[in-house]
Parts: sequence; C-alpha cells; structure tokens
Amino acid sequence: MRRVLVLSGLLLVLTMAIGCAPIPLIVGGGAAATYKTAIDERSAGSLWSDVGVTARVKSALAKDDVVPARKVDVDTVNGDVILTGVLETKKAADRAGRLAKKVPGVRRVRNELQVGTKTIGESLDDTILGTKIKTYLFKEPWIRSFNIDVDVDKGVVTLTGILDRMNHKERVLEIARTVKGTVRVIDNLKVKAN
Repeated sequence: MRRVLVLSGLLLVLTMAIGCAPIPLIVGGGAAATYKTAIDERSAGSLWSDVGVTARVKSALAKDDVVPARKVDVDTVNGDVILTGVLETKKAADRAGRLAKKVPGVRRVRNELQVGTKTIGESLDDTILGTKIKTYLFKEPWIRSFNIDVDVDKGVVTLTGILDRMNHKERVLEIARTVKGTVRVIDNLKVKAN
C-alpha cells in the first residue's frame, strides 16, 4: 500500500513538473467551471471575464519563445492578474509580466515570479504544504475554502480569491502563515463589497 501511495505521489509531482493535466481533469473541466461559478463570490459575468483574461494571458505566454509558460501560474480576480512560479532567468520573469500587461482586460499585473530552479523534491514539498493549508481552510466553518486558490512555489504561498468579510481574510492569512514550511505569504485575497 505504501508503495502505491509513493508512486501516486511521484506521478502527481511529475505531472505538475511537466505541465500536463491528467485526462480526468481535462475532461471534467466544464463541470468544474460550472461548479466554480455556483460557489464563487464573484458574479457569473465577472468570473467568466476573469477566466477569459487568464486564458488570454496564458495564451500570450505560450506563444512567446522566452517565457516557459508551463512554469507560470496565472490567476485573475476582477481583472487583476498575479503571476507566480519559478523561472530560470530574470529576463523570462520580467518578460512574462510585460506580456501579461498587454493583454486586453488586464487592469493590473502583480509579478511574483521567482528566479531560480525548482527540484522534484521542492515540488513535492510545495504540494504537501498546499494540501495542508487547503485542509486547514476546509476545517474553518465560516470560510468557503473552495473560493481560495492556494499556489506554492519554494515555500512561498500565494492566496487568491474573494471572501465575505475582512476577519475571514485575516483568518486565512493567519492559517497560511502558521503552517510549517511556509516561507512567505503573498496576499491576493479580496473582500467582497457588501
């Protein structure tokens, strides 16, 4: 049993490392998007606008010869784009930010790309850390954890999403900061205007 778990973990890390999604994730994408629309704090129009911006930014990065797009995570909330990941050169990281700024529908770009390399061991550590944070968030009764995207690169945790109240945002940040392995937290959380 332990061997199966280790092999499954390695498969997940390798899948993440090469930037390919397993088939069920690709096939289930439409259902996931419908589910996300039902639980997200944004209006359906705002959510789909952000999905479109994210897709256009990813497409612009993929067409570029300098930026390894599969190593860049793109999140968008209300037209504000945040780029996270680890790229080997400052030139590629800076270029990714410039390309994102040119995409129609982008209001602002927050370029949090790190420069360096990421080992398979670091990728596994990041996956474990992200899972721990999501588990703690899921246990919080007043926080809709499915509205929060948790990205981790070399221990740097990026939180993106929309919450109902400021005290919910503060609690999410506290959880992320206190989980062992967190190096730093990038706050890309918004509080819904009531």
